[in-house]
Amino acid sequence: MEHQTELLDGEAPVATWLRRLTKIVLIIAALYHLYLVVHPFLPWSGSGIKILELTQVQRATHVFFIVLAGYLLTSQQRGRKTTLGGVVFALLTLPALWEFLRLDLPLIIKAVTVVIWALVTLPAVLPRLQKYGDLLVAAAMFAPYFYLLTQFEELIYRAVVPEPWDLAMGFALTLSVLGLTFRFLGPVLPSLVLVFMTYNLFGNQLPGVLGTAGMPIDLLIGKMFSETEAGLFGIITAVSLKYLVYFTLLGSVITALGFGPVIARLALRAVGRSPAAPGRSVAVMSVFMGLFSGSGAADTQFVATVTKPLMERSGYPKLTAAGITATAGSIALITPPVLGSIAFVMVEVLNIPYLSICLMALGPCVLYLAGVWFYNELYVRRSGFVRDVMPDEGKSVLRSLCVFLPLLLIMVMLYLGYNVSLAVSLALVSFIVLAYLDRDVRPPVRRIFDGLADGFAHLVPIGAAVVSANMILTMMVLTGLPSKMSQVLTLISGQNLLMATLFAAVFSLVLGMGIPPIATYVLTSALVAPSLVALSVQNGIPPEAALLSTHMFLFYYAILADVTPPVALSAFAAASVWNTDPIRTGLVTARVALPKYFLGMFFLLAYPATAILIVPVVAHQGLASALPLIIYRFAVSILGVLFISGATVGFTRRTLKRWEGWVLGLAGVALLSPYWWLNVPGLLIGAYFFLMGPREQPRAPDMSVQEIAL
Repeated sequence: MEHQTELLDGEAPVATWLRRLTKIVLIIAALYHLYLVVHPFLPWSGSGIKILELTQVQRATHVFFIVLAGYLLTSQQRGRKTTLGGVVFALLTLPALWEFLRLDLPLIIKAVTVVIWALVTLPAVLPRLQKYGDLLVAAAMFAPYFYLLTQFEELIYRAVVPEPWDLAMGFALTLSVLGLTFRFLGPVLPSLVLVFMTYNLFGNQLPGVLGTAGMPIDLLIGKMFSETEAGLFGIITAVSLKYLVYFTLLGSVITALGFGPVIARLALRAVGRSPAAPGRSVAVMSVFMGLFSGSGAADTQFVATVTKPLMERSGYPKLTAAGITATAGSIALITPPVLGSIAFVMVEVLNIPYLSICLMALGPCVLYLAGVWFYNELYVRRSGFVRDVMPDEGKSVLRSLCVFLPLLLIMVMLYLGYNVSLAVSLALVSFIVLAYLDRDVRPPVRRIFDGLADGFAHLVPIGAAVVSANMILTMMVLTGLPSKMSQVLTLISGQNLLMATLFAAVFSLVLGMGIPPIATYVLTSALVAPSLVALSVQNGIPPEAALLSTHMFLFYYAILADVTPPVALSAFAAASVWNTDPIRTGLVTARVALPKYFLGMFFLLAYPATAILIVPVVAHQGLASALPLIIYRFAVSILGVLFISGATVGFTRRTLKRWEGWVLGLAGVALLSPYWWLNVPGLLIGAYFFLMGPREQPRAPDMSVQEIAL
């Protein structure tokens, strides 16, 4: 993981002291957020303590802990090598710095700002400066935090006319967040923020529709630092505070308590003992892990590590095994009840219950799982695997099933209307209780604190991305860019919904190659969602269904970046376990995931397609009248996934010729489409390949040649 430290030689005493300090900070941060859940129920609630009861101060405290812990963690890493991306990031900070230095400010403020700028950005060009520079940045971050605590009310009133020290603190914190994002996630996202910042500053010099009124640096910093619902502390940042921190703590505590092997054993018991069982266990284990974690790459690494011996003994080639595992592992991003960070942004943006998003994700999750399952089954049949390599698991299944009780508690509490943070915190406590009731788990107490520290450390890169995304959203709104982008999209597509959908899908996938899913979703939801909703309504989809389907479409394509080469995080995670080339692994992963690309494309094209998401059609016509449509769409979509999987493997009852694979694949796409006049011929063509003709005894292909072709 990115937060793990790589210590420098000869620094053992300092490194030990620094590790301990970092762990203490991480534990304090985790306990602070857990205490926020119980504080309203305590007798001293309402005492007026800012960091416990004022929303904006809670958000500022959340950002402070992310930045402080983040720089403590990165100070223990070797600085990354100088890259072109790092140089570009450093250069992009210069326009904002230049505009800041042009302000009429005291010399001491300008000097302090230049020092912070140097500490944050120069390690991108001179990596040797990172270790001690990051420690200094971590120490410096106390200043803007305590300044905000003491000046909070005054800052709100002078957001549009900030005072000199307001500007210094706001600029320092903004730079520090971008520097932290660079250190954990690379140069693309922070550079994108800086591009938007430069656009805000100098957009008045652009001609035509892209031109803006321009905004002076002092007003922009005031908006970032002092505005209560924008910039560093806006509604997207609130997502990290209200939801993400609790789910990351839950996932890490579960791992620290030792429940991973319990979940793995359950998956192994659930898949039977056929030759296809190792691949099935990958799919089932990924779903089980996805119930607890919203991280595709982390789950891929765990599942790949556990199942690698089984798949090797069964005969899976390395690339194929890595591709199946990467595709299955990424299912965590769309598996209820945790899902990924995007789901919580949708809660805030759309103002709908989290349970509704879980329900909308259920259909794509089932079809995603079906795609992995079908690919594995057909691949095993084509390859002629015959060995039973599954281990005997003796532990009681009933005892192991208790691990799912806390998840059931989350769903019940959400259904009853309790907030997410309370439900997840109680589930976390329930897991701790279960761990000490189960004699096969029963960890030492220190593991609980290890899990809390690990959980907040896992949050740091996600939190930095969330705050960066909030800054992008703020700057887009200030320039009116979303409405301009909607006009451009309408012009490019010629008001054709299919063309607009294709453009949005490609745009999302390209963005996802460089920035995290949450930032991809924030950008696309602001830039292309309004046009897509309007075009969907014009094509006969009811407004509410169009809104929900559009955002689920953007959610779905944002997470597909996790399996889309060349930057497919789940593929890289699987490749690290299987020792395969990451790019070739990404190509195999995309091949296994092929049905998912077509499935998302059809969410928006016609009203019947929204039935896969359940909620849009139920909201429009009620459950009773929507149920036949939902059943029909699920039935034909599962068959469509089966046909596309058969086409990619090249096998049904027999090995398919190349042209037959193309025909079968097109039949599968026809079934995924929302039009019955395409469904019928697609069903007939696919049925012919699976039900008619001679059954061929499969032969093991030359895997080295086959995988090169992939």
